[in-house]
Amino acid sequence: MSRRFAWFCLMTAFGAGLLAGCASMHPTANPRVPGSTSSALLRPGDSLTIALQGIPDPSLHSVQIDEQGLISLPYIGNITASDLTSAELSQRIRQTYLARNYYTAVDVSVTVTERYVYVGGEVAHPGRIVWTPDLTLTKAIQAAGGFTLYARVARIALVRDRTAYELNAGVAQRQPEEDPRLVPGDSIQVPRSPF
Repeated sequence: MSRRFAWFCLMTAFGAGLLAGCASMHPTANPRVPGSTSSALLRPGDSLTIALQGIPDPSLHSVQIDEQGLISLPYIGNITASDLTSAELSQRIRQTYLARNYYTAVDVSVTVTERYVYVGGEVAHPGRIVWTPDLTLTKAIQAAGGFTLYARVARIALVRDRTAYELNAGVAQRQPEEDPRLVPGDSIQVPRSPF
């Protein structure tokens, strides 16, 4: 009888340890990803529409900020646009036109037309996704065609403002409050599973 009782205790302890190990393998919450300190700032990849008005030849220019953070406009060439707000860029363009004596008065408006997040790794269609205010981690992955067969969904890297956060897409799918909202410029990397 004491042998059976010892065997029962041993199996109970083993089962409890196994369950505890399984619970720790499936977290119930993702780490908190702070909001971007620079989400209002323009960044490389943003598409802009720049309107020049109050001049003899009013015009609209569709431009995209390049990897060096520059845009190019008629008569003034390259101008730095990244790390500025739309209003600051409008003022910079206006001052540049006036300082170079191309116009004596000009009104400039800058409108952001498209901003992006980037999804790479084990998704069907890696690349950039157009950002919308309701875009979350799981929505971005769905927009990229979903996970491949070899995706490691529990170890997704989200890079924001040069800081990486490890997220579990399974938790985000089961609990919408654990599905972080993305901001323009976020980068998601889905690693390959070792199996």
